[in-house]
Amino acid sequence: MSAVIMLAPRRTFRVVERNARSYVRVWPAFVSGFIEPVFYLFSIGIGVGELVGEVPGPGGRPVPYETFVAPAMLAASAMNATVFDCTFNFFYKFKYAQTYDGMLATPLGVRDVAWGELTWALIRSAVYCLVFLLTMVAMGLVESWWAVLAVPVASLIGLAFGGLGLGLTTFMRSFVDFPYIGLVIGPLFLFSATFFPLDEYPTSLEWIVRISPLYQGVALERALVLGDVGPGLLVHVAYLAIAGLLGLRLAVRRLGLLLQP
Repeated sequence: MSAVIMLAPRRTFRVVERNARSYVRVWPAFVSGFIEPVFYLFSIGIGVGELVGEVPGPGGRPVPYETFVAPAMLAASAMNATVFDCTFNFFYKFKYAQTYDGMLATPLGVRDVAWGELTWALIRSAVYCLVFLLTMVAMGLVESWWAVLAVPVASLIGLAFGGLGLGLTTFMRSFVDFPYIGLVIGPLFLFSATFFPLDEYPTSLEWIVRISPLYQGVALERALVLGDVGPGLLVHVAYLAIAGLLGLRLAVRRLGLLLQP
């Protein structure tokens, strides 16, 4: 048993290595992930920021609108990067390319496949978010040294959405079901205190926002970047970690049933 535990990380890395090698051939798809969130930052945060002025930040302290939006865009970037890999790419390899059938013909197990796919998605997400954070620093949108934790927190956001994405995608029958993902991700992106302070929402909607997964990430990133750090942030950390691990456990269980009946 101990030998299996020691070999597991190495086997997981083989899945990551396989994905990295495949992306060498389609590197423009990897590079394009840097561009979209930065465009959002310039168009919404900077362009609209000139018209909005200041808004209440964490603790009620007024902050420029672009400084308010930038950390939320960082959280949304972490979400989008992992969701794409752990839903569309994962489903194609699972349902059509039969990639995992080939992997399971080797010493790799179902757990290695799930962990490997999620690890690769988190690596991509971390790279994107690091570049995004450096862009924020260059634009003067970071107000605290706590922001050094913004990329690890982005990986935690990725864990939550990646784990849930893997688990829920195993229930999808074909690409016809994928519009449901957009139906969830779109409202999350728009209504997770991303562009407006939480107290601007109607009371009924405010409570829905508070329990959404992206809001947990937005609240964490905004607190770190603006230096409003306190023990209450651990609630957001626990929420994201539990959501990701539960989703990953579901994915392992479902893949075992579907690939090794």
